[in-house]
Amino acid sequence: MKKNLLTEDWTVVLLGFIIIGVALLGVKIPSPSFGWETTVDLSEKVLTAGNLIKLGQLFVFTFVIALLAASVLGKSVASTAKGFPIVFVLTSLALVLAGNAFLKNWNLEAVIFSLTIGLVLSNFFTLPAWLTESLSTELFVKIGLILLGTSVIFGDILKAGSLGLIQALVVVISVWYFAFWVSKKMGIDEEFAIMISSAVSICGVSAAIATSGAIKGDSKKLSYVISIVLITAIPMIIFLPFIAQALGLSQAVTGAWLGGTIDTTGAVIASGTMVGEEALKISTIVKFSQNVLLGFAAFAISIYWTVTNNQSSAVQEAKPTVSVIWERFPKFVLGFIAASLLFSFVISSETLDSVKGGFKALQGLWFALAFTSIGLETKFSDLFSKEGKKPLYAFLIAQLFNVFVTLAVAYVLFS
Repeated sequence: MKKNLLTEDWTVVLLGFIIIGVALLGVKIPSPSFGWETTVDLSEKVLTAGNLIKLGQLFVFTFVIALLAASVLGKSVASTAKGFPIVFVLTSLALVLAGNAFLKNWNLEAVIFSLTIGLVLSNFFTLPAWLTESLSTELFVKIGLILLGTSVIFGDILKAGSLGLIQALVVVISVWYFAFWVSKKMGIDEEFAIMISSAVSICGVSAAIATSGAIKGDSKKLSYVISIVLITAIPMIIFLPFIAQALGLSQAVTGAWLGGTIDTTGAVIASGTMVGEEALKISTIVKFSQNVLLGFAAFAISIYWTVTNNQSSAVQEAKPTVSVIWERFPKFVLGFIAASLLFSFVISSETLDSVKGGFKALQGLWFALAFTSIGLETKFSDLFSKEGKKPLYAFLIAQLFNVFVTLAVAYVLFS
């Protein structure tokens, strides 16, 4: 067995900052278009030669990163060379499906399509061993999280507004602990409970991904939580604006309620748009305030998990020391924070504007690649077993609590 040159977390930090460095040196990260409404749009906007060339360039860029990671981590480079192109093609199909205007209006994000495609293939076909061996779910997720750090700008906390930040703190803390308490009362294991709590209280998909990475969570559990988040968001987009209208809430209160309750940014924007301009503005501010807390939450969860959840005999014999905590601490969280600090205080706004589009596209691609991989690794029998009903019930109970608590806080702060 080839010895690893670096741990996976340090490899992710290295590769993430190689990507950032390349972009800052002036190499433009291609951002292919996936938006379309009709089949004519599909052929004229997405399947054009120029757009396909951009997609090909993006493939080469990510393929080199994947091969480099496999080499550094001691994985089979040959399997990665055969498997990654397949995962990329499947993920590209998911991105095209998610780009359809009708599906976008329903907030069906790319990750749900990539997960679904992977699940269908893994459950109805026998996949070759070299393909499953090539899958690097955690690696893809963590690279995406490093790039996500470039968009979490500390200075924007002030722009989010003091009221939005106060609401975010109250909601995140109260809902997180309630969700965790409910999950534990229902007999759900702590790993699953932490993922559910973060997803329902902070910012849905991104929070679930970040939390899973911080505690090195089971990818099957992560895919379950992501599925619940995305599916639950759809009826909330539609019904919450009508409920707010029936209650006679102002646009400001409605926007704060939507931003603090709905778990994905895209769904918040869609729902806020249905209410009005002020509601859209306030809902975006509140949701951004919650998104800003993601890095701090991931850091705190990482510390908690590393101190309390390593059951090896060596650790059981002694209390965790600083060195033990450091050894177990997920280093990619430091990369996330470092990227945020770099783009908050060092990189100029002009440079940021020139690279943020490419980073956002690449971040979304890495997440989608990860969920294609999760789908290819997961069986329906595992995902929707009888035991899987408890996490669903815990999530729905916590979300209901979130709806009422956030409404009360929003009314007090914004009415």
